[in-house]
Amino acid sequence: MSEREVRLPAGDETIEAVAEARRPSVLQVYRRPLLGICWGLVALIVLAVVGIVISKTGIGFILPLFGLLMLVTLALVTVLNGSLAWLEGAIVPVLAVVTALIIGAIVIAITDPQVLATLPNFLQDPAIVLQSAWQAISTAYQALLEGCIGSPAKISAGLEAWIVEGNARPFVSSMRPISESITKSIPYILAGLAVALGFRAGLFNIGAEGQFVIGGLCSVVVGYSVEGLPTYIHLPLAVFAGAMAAGLWAAIAGVLKAWTGAHEVINTIMLNWLAFRLVEWLLREPLESVQGTHRTAEILPTAELPRFFPYPIRLHAGLLIALAAAVFVYWFLWKTTWGFELRTVGANPDAARYGGISIGRNIVLAMLLSGALAGLAGAGESLGMTRNMTLGFQAGYGFDSIALALLGGSHPLGVVLASLLFGALRAGGTRMMSVAAIPLEITAIVQSMVIIFIAAPDIVRALYGLRAKEEEMVPTVIIRGWGS
Repeated sequence: MSEREVRLPAGDETIEAVAEARRPSVLQVYRRPLLGICWGLVALIVLAVVGIVISKTGIGFILPLFGLLMLVTLALVTVLNGSLAWLEGAIVPVLAVVTALIIGAIVIAITDPQVLATLPNFLQDPAIVLQSAWQAISTAYQALLEGCIGSPAKISAGLEAWIVEGNARPFVSSMRPISESITKSIPYILAGLAVALGFRAGLFNIGAEGQFVIGGLCSVVVGYSVEGLPTYIHLPLAVFAGAMAAGLWAAIAGVLKAWTGAHEVINTIMLNWLAFRLVEWLLREPLESVQGTHRTAEILPTAELPRFFPYPIRLHAGLLIALAAAVFVYWFLWKTTWGFELRTVGANPDAARYGGISIGRNIVLAMLLSGALAGLAGAGESLGMTRNMTLGFQAGYGFDSIALALLGGSHPLGVVLASLLFGALRAGGTRMMSVAAIPLEITAIVQSMVIIFIAAPDIVRALYGLRAKEEEMVPTVIIRGWGS
């Protein structure tokens, strides 16, 4: 507020009003210093890179400077918002993850053979037991972290080799863990969006796993059987075939729901098993490339989703499809009339019917789009990773997507963030099993505990003494009952 905008009151209050108007706010006091610190850190990073190129040393300063820049940026965003209110929505999910990791640590400790071997000596020397437990937990979680984002030491050494020697291979190799986490999150994003869209329409699509398989199979069939097409036609055609086949497969449950009232949970479960058995028969009989292998032929190079980097980085263009799908789902649900009708049907079908909205049409449309998104997940996995279809293609992405939709609050941004978390846990769990000899089931326990704490946030608030908000956003699927 400027001095001209202040209405000067009569009497002795005039001077105080002008002084109050001239007094700088908290944002004005701290905004410029924080901006200056940010720009200073950026300049230091640039100077450090130049110094590394000239002096061939000093690479260890880069990563700490980046970390400090992130912290200052976080403080700047907090100051610009005037409070930490913008972080309130992330408090419960973050505490849920932390609590799940703590419980996972307890499970690791009580199941580790070395810890169990030292338990008889607990009364005589409890330090040995605690030391063994700490060793097991730290080894497991260090392997999990290195499997998720890589080793900071290897990343620093690889960056130094790239800048100083011009050899980018060590740096690319050091970035493989984080690329694997992102790669494994791609089908999670698309399958999670599929279930989340169904939730917004008041539908519980448990058939994402079967739709995932149908989409992957149809994409592969188009990928190896259609010849003579350029990449810019063949690749979109294969992706579209997978999405449409899975969408039509899911629409069967939508039509049954709209016309007969048959519940989509039962229908999609049955369609899952139909999809599994159908694909098994096709891979053993008509679509089997080499007898005894139970897999199709390899797709043509024109149908492959391109990879961004050379081997061993497997990150492919399916990431762009997943992010574009998230943007599309947000735009469709909150920026279009069809999306408004779909959300209205999910929130209150009686009010939607009274307002002239077709319930049946929106049910079929929601299942069609939900299935198409799950089919995109299968298409991305088959065209970008496996390059064929074999028995056991499904890896639980469709079933995990139910948890992702709940964890992300049925919002596209939340689903993307939850998918990155699950992708990191999946990638890190593999390394935790190989390095620390920890079963993959421990990772599943952590994922399950995250879901439990997110689905029941009052548990987290009770554990940490947090006050609940007046209005809690509840997923649509919880509002509507089985008889709806």
